[in-house]
Amino acid sequence: MISVHPDQTGSDQRALARRAARCARSPASRVRAALVGLALVLAPAALAPAGALAARHAARRSGYPRGVSRPFAHPRASALAHASATTKSKSKKKKPPKPTLSGDPLRALQAFEAMQRYYYIPGSGLYAGEPFSYLWSFSQAFAATVSMSNVARLPVSLAAEVRERLLGLREYLDTNNSGAPEGIYASTLPAFDGTVAPPAGPGGAKYYDDNDWVGIELARIYKQTRSPGALGYAEGIMAFEMAGWSTDQTLVCPGGIPFSNSVENVERNTVTTAPAAELGAQLYKITGDVHYLQFAEAAYNWVRTCLLQPSGLYADHIRPHGVIDPTTWSYNQGTMIGAATLLYQATGNPGYLYQARQTAKAALAYFTPQRLGEENPFFPSIYFRNILYLDSVTHDPPGSRLAQAYVDYAWEHLRLSDDLFVAGSPASAQLLYQAAIVQIYALLSTSPSTYF
Repeated sequence: MISVHPDQTGSDQRALARRAARCARSPASRVRAALVGLALVLAPAALAPAGALAARHAARRSGYPRGVSRPFAHPRASALAHASATTKSKSKKKKPPKPTLSGDPLRALQAFEAMQRYYYIPGSGLYAGEPFSYLWSFSQAFAATVSMSNVARLPVSLAAEVRERLLGLREYLDTNNSGAPEGIYASTLPAFDGTVAPPAGPGGAKYYDDNDWVGIELARIYKQTRSPGALGYAEGIMAFEMAGWSTDQTLVCPGGIPFSNSVENVERNTVTTAPAAELGAQLYKITGDVHYLQFAEAAYNWVRTCLLQPSGLYADHIRPHGVIDPTTWSYNQGTMIGAATLLYQATGNPGYLYQARQTAKAALAYFTPQRLGEENPFFPSIYFRNILYLDSVTHDPPGSRLAQAYVDYAWEHLRLSDDLFVAGSPASAQLLYQAAIVQIYALLSTSPSTYF
């Protein structure tokens, strides 16, 4: 079990967890729910920046953050792994020990080790960026680590890696909006900033989708470890998401969750609202709190009502006066497929499963390998995860074939000789891309029951 804080006894943690659940039962108590939940993992030692390295970065004046993560040189053809020739030594060498893994698990481990080798800052809990990665990229490295920890027969335990991701996550936690003046942010609830919070970083807006991704992983960790701290974090995020729900009845299609808690942000998105429905369904399954289920159903139905297009696919977002951005991304279809599947499991209502299958049918027809290849690999990683989860319920395997073909192509054509993956135009390596490939290979190596 992950030890959240050494000064708290198990009974203290359980008591705080129960208080968090009770506080979450009324909208008026969302602030208390977040604070109590986060108290499970917060203490003076826990709030300290990530060592001397973080202190040095905090003092350094840079243009942080300029990019999502540290880019690498654009690869020459000769640098690609499949293009590099190997030569046999004439001298006899001892045969290396046979690997304990093969196939997808072995490739997942190789990609994960490359991610840690090139992007992780040892001893800090954080990944490199300007100087640290955005929460968006961190959340996916976090997801990759949790997915890897579910892979059977790994030669090493990843429990320590999961603990280090939790330590790094705390660097993004902001309980007072970085001390910003009143009126800049719509929500004052504790949650995770889009960049490392003060004093190690500048903090800033909290993005609802980034917090969704983190909350989903924390719920997975709780399933693994029964750590009350992980559950406390997840419930704190859920309180933040629920408080972000738009209550302005003058808007076209009232409801939904905006992109961030900045007051200037008035768009409501599929990518913020659908994953919040997934998190709500997860927490209902864990806690039995019906308020989480009710919110999950409301969030899912809002996206379906306001952003479902005649094509059967979901648009990206809606603006205040009702103008819809029709851009179609694979991950938006994926999260709605996953939300419907989770709601079917939570309620037994076959209508949700029917809707999940209809969305999957439309998405599978539209998202050809070429279209998926044109997206940021993060998008297909979310899409495949949810398709595979639906497949596990319907016993229909098209998702696994597509996901396998996608990562196998990346392995043969987009992998550098040091096991870093490139994407984009011009092609470059980024933490976000690497984490996506790790996730897909790890998901193909594990049971879908571990996905949520």
